[in-house]
Amino acid sequence: MSTKIRLKRMGAKKKPFYRVVVADSRYPRDGRFIEEIGYYDPCHEPAIINIDEEKVKSWVASGATLSDTVKSLMKKAGAQ
Repeated sequence: MSTKIRLKRMGAKKKPFYRVVVADSRYPRDGRFIEEIGYYDPCHEPAIINIDEEKVKSWVASGATLSDTVKSLMKKAGAQ
């Protein structure tokens, strides 16, 4: 099973809200996931980013890969 740490889109039309989740890479973007490890709200100024760094590190150590967007969010949040 290949796992990815990626975003799951939620919220209303034109008012997105994203959850940072660990999911099997074969599942659809907004489908089933294994664990929720944070969230990202771009509608506020400045954007709200809350990601549990310890969970990310444990998932990466067990073989999960970060999506490009999540890598970018981690850098903005000051995690890496």
